[in-house]
Amino acid sequence: MTRPVIIDTDPGQDDAVAILLALASPELDVRGITCVAGNVPLPLTSLNARKVVDLTGKDVPVYAGCAAPLDRPLVTAEYVHGRTGLDGPALPVPVTPLQDIHAVDFLIDAVKATPGITLCPLGPLTNIATALTRAPGIVRNIKEIVMMGGGYFEQGNITPSAEFNIHVDPTAADIVLRSGAQVTVLPLDCTHQALTTRPRLEALRRLGNRAGVVVAELADFFERYDKEKYGTDGAPLHDPCVIAWLLRPELFVAREVHVTVDTREGLTLGATVVDYWRVTDRGPNVTWVRGINADGFFALLGERLARLP
Repeated sequence: MTRPVIIDTDPGQDDAVAILLALASPELDVRGITCVAGNVPLPLTSLNARKVVDLTGKDVPVYAGCAAPLDRPLVTAEYVHGRTGLDGPALPVPVTPLQDIHAVDFLIDAVKATPGITLCPLGPLTNIATALTRAPGIVRNIKEIVMMGGGYFEQGNITPSAEFNIHVDPTAADIVLRSGAQVTVLPLDCTHQALTTRPRLEALRRLGNRAGVVVAELADFFERYDKEKYGTDGAPLHDPCVIAWLLRPELFVAREVHVTVDTREGLTLGATVVDYWRVTDRGPNVTWVRGINADGFFALLGERLARLP
């Protein structure tokens, strides 16, 4: 049986790769893609999601959602993703339309109608938190929220203590973690191990299809920032790790822990406070994914991208 999912995203090169991986995987029934402001403003994230759907030839609806965090100004990351958010390949104006329904309304209606659905947030959690606040009863129908965000061993990538997705809207992240939903987090601890090395990117180019070339070109642009910042051989493909967890959880190492988000103004705003060593009496509220088999991850990515045009 296929697993019904909704992808909530702010594309972003790595978001684009995650969408491609999901739409190339028959195990997943992607009911919709909801867009949020994050890596770039909302008009660009919703445009970019439609461009990526076009690459697959699939018929998947795309919805625009929240244009700003719940209670603070928007912070974006063009310095990483470029002016468009998808700098790198030349992608045409999309044919896939933008739906008239607001993403939060779609989320509420879709979750109500689909017991056992999985939500996959790849960016700030504003849309998800707004849906849970407006219709808290929908949490009963959510099988799992699998999200990219946070860090413990690899603590921050936008401030010394905070990962970008959580930092952009820490109030939303706090709402999600307190919602009672089953939450799995793919943090920097895990995603920084999934690096786009030259041999891995060349293998994608050699797939012989447009999707493989586009992913390699996205990574060519995306990795320049991380290679300079961290001195690594490539850049981490953060968001596709969320989809890979759904498809091949055996590729990962995870632990049940308690996580809270710091919502106080100051240097630690957006920090994920992870009781990894269980030094408090707070019960686990998150499956925290610390490790990944990177070779297995890239093998899965290549195998699935090869199925696309």
